Amino acid sequence: MAATAASEGLRLDVYYEFCSDPLDEDVVSWTWPERAILTLAAILVAWSSLAVAPPTAAETPASLAGQLLIASPRMGDPRFDQTVILLVRHNQEGAVGLVLNRPLGERPLAGILETLGEKENSANGSVRVFAGGPVAPQIGFVIHSPDYRRAETVDIDGRVAVTSTPEILRDMGHDRGPRKSLVLFGYAGWASGQLEGELASGVWFIAPEEPALVFDEDREKLWERAMARRTQDL
Repeated sequence: MAATAASEGLRLDVYYEFCSDPLDEDVVSWTWPERAILTLAAILVAWSSLAVAPPTAAETPASLAGQLLIASPRMGDPRFDQTVILLVRHNQEGAVGLVLNRPLGERPLAGILETLGEKENSANGSVRVFAGGPVAPQIGFVIHSPDYRRAETVDIDGRVAVTSTPEILRDMGHDRGPRKSLVLFGYAGWASGQLEGELASGVWFIAPEEPALVFDEDREKLWERAMARRTQDL
């Protein structure tokens, strides 16, 4: 369930190198997020069809892009138990989403930028890092408010956007970033027709995307809050 790349058209292709330096006990739990950040330093993440165009004319009339998926009590996959997912892309080829409530911990932006190879260390602030899904955990994403935009930014619904380049992290570390943001690694993907089948079987509910839910809500309460906004009955 949502554990493999969605399709040839939706697969996010990337070449990367893992960090070979030994890790001390203080950063062992950050092994794969730090490797993902090194991926961003080595290459600019390829968004494939996800970033070729925003989800507008290319989407089907029934597209759920910009909606929230909420795992129902019927969810049988423990990786998605009580998850809330922002659907970034949904069309006839499949779907891509980012899990909003799997926090991994907090890291100072100065440390992240140092991992990226930045020589200066003037960045301020810290960011909370999330597991965005089980697919390609070496790929990093930033969900953010629409006040920030780069050429690579993908607008989701006019209220939230996604950018996946190192520059946004640099801007965030120097007070030039978006007003609100979430940093995630990995994504969830569905093949053509797979998400529709899961919706029909009742393992997911749908709720309207709300910036307050995406950025502000306590992550421990997010599933409960999103469930209260679902458009289907239990």
